[in-house]
Amino acid sequence: MANPILVTGAAGRVGAVGRTVTELLLKQGKAVRAMVRNEDQRAQALRDLGAEVVIGDLVDLDSMHRAIAGCERMYFGMSVSDAYLAATVNTAAVAKHHGVKAFINMSQMTVSQMSITETTASPQHKLHWLAEQALNWSGLPVVHVRPTVFMDGFFLIFTTDSVKESNQIRLPFGEGKTSPIAAEDVAHVIAALLANPQPHIGKIYHLTGPQCENMHFFAQEYSKALGRTITYQDIPVGPWRNELLKRGWPVHLVNHLAALANLHRTGRFDRTSDDVRTLTGQGPLSVQEFVRKNAATFTAS
Repeated sequence: MANPILVTGAAGRVGAVGRTVTELLLKQGKAVRAMVRNEDQRAQALRDLGAEVVIGDLVDLDSMHRAIAGCERMYFGMSVSDAYLAATVNTAAVAKHHGVKAFINMSQMTVSQMSITETTASPQHKLHWLAEQALNWSGLPVVHVRPTVFMDGFFLIFTTDSVKESNQIRLPFGEGKTSPIAAEDVAHVIAALLANPQPHIGKIYHLTGPQCENMHFFAQEYSKALGRTITYQDIPVGPWRNELLKRGWPVHLVNHLAALANLHRTGRFDRTSDDVRTLTGQGPLSVQEFVRKNAATFTAS
């Protein structure tokens, strides 16, 4: 039997790249070892699909030995966390020990504009940049994947209620342009890289949606998808950040989201790439297509 492909973060919810990668690889007939944090219904659902499920923690040494031993290819992805760098280095050390031949690393688009002298206000961005440095120093056969903002994040989590209640997209993005990407498109890229990694070792891929526009344009795309007029209402970053903190969101995550909002306001996400089409043979979902697929979520019952 072929060595399994390790997929971390396989039980994710919103923007579930790991789970979708697992499903795609299993449909291709690949053996998949899916790593999850907890034994729950999501873990059982992965087993039902045919995956081997390993319960563990990315910062725990024993967990990573159990997860990686016997795998030659792996995908590393982790949600926003102040433990991100420790988890990356721990995973990389164990991967090198076991002779992993392809390490597909989920990074972030903003890292492409960072250096030893240039950073952002996001604590998570700094951890991503340091993680890429550590992986490059490790000598592992790494492929870095840098997506832009996920539609499943800002667009689904933060605009659903206001669109349902008042037909407004309320986000602190100002007039800046952005090119959001759907998690499923990122998952298709990861699956393609895991299926045939060798030509891509040492490369960096930037993943964006097909359109880079401001939020007024995307409000028109919402309108077309939902069949009613949706407008964009810019809101200030500070009060929005404070509201997230009042809801009990972790400070590290909130500071990252606030930094992303400010970067949008200053035009730092004004960029596009053809890497999704190059790697998968198909173009990424547009915002209109994404909203249409999730129309029920944006519509009051």
